[in-house]
Amino acid sequence: MPKLETYKKQAKLLVRWHREGNFSIGGRIRQLARYRTLSDRETLALKFPLTEAQEIIALEAGCASWAELKASTEAGLPTSEQPETQDTAVASAKPVLYVADVDASATFYRDQLGFRIDFLHGNPPFYGSVSRDGATLHLKFVHEPVFAAGAAEREGLIMAFVDTPNVRELYREYRAAGAEIVQKLTKQAWGGTDFIVRDPDGNAIAFVETARSGRGLGVGRVAAPVDAE
Repeated sequence: MPKLETYKKQAKLLVRWHREGNFSIGGRIRQLARYRTLSDRETLALKFPLTEAQEIIALEAGCASWAELKASTEAGLPTSEQPETQDTAVASAKPVLYVADVDASATFYRDQLGFRIDFLHGNPPFYGSVSRDGATLHLKFVHEPVFAAGAAEREGLIMAFVDTPNVRELYREYRAAGAEIVQKLTKQAWGGTDFIVRDPDGNAIAFVETARSGRGLGVGRVAAPVDAE
C-alpha cells in the first residue's frame, strides 16, 4: 500500500483539478453518494474542500473513510520491511485517439468495427474506451484537429496497430460492414499481412497478422496486395 503522504498528494491534486475546472474529476466526485446524480458541470460548481477530496481518495483505496485509510497505512510495515516488487512486466498498451465527438466515435467503432463500448466519461462524453477481444482503444475529445489538414494522410500516419490472429476473416467482415478501408489486405515485405481502416476523424488503424517467424512490425512497407475476395 502507498504511504499516507502519497494519498495526501493525490487529494491535493484533486482539489487543484477542481479549482482549474478539469471535467475529468466529475466521475470521481460522483463516487460520493450525495453527489451521484450531478452532471460534470454541477460537480465543478460545488465547494470542494480538501476533506472531500480525501474522502474520494479513501474510497478509491478501498476504505470507508480517510481515517480508516490513515489507520491502515500507519499499521503497515515500515518501508524497509516492505517486500520488493519482482514483477516489472508491462501488461498492455492503450492507444489514445483524438476525436471531435466521443459519442459518435464510440458508436462507429461499435457498429462498423465490432468493438464494445467500455465506458463514456462525461456529459457530454469527453473521454471513452472501446475494446474488441484483447484490443482496447481510448477516445479523447479535442476542440480542433491535432494534425494540420491532410497531414495524417500525406504522411501515412497510423494511430494504432491491432494484432489480429486471422486478418483475412476480419478484412471480409469490415468490407461487408462498409468500413472505409484505405489500404487493402496486403502482404508486407517484413512478413506480416495487414489492412488499414480510417475512422470518421481520420485516424488510421492498422489490423495486422504478424508472420509466424516472430519478427516484429516493420517500418518499411514494400508490399503486395492479397486476394481476399
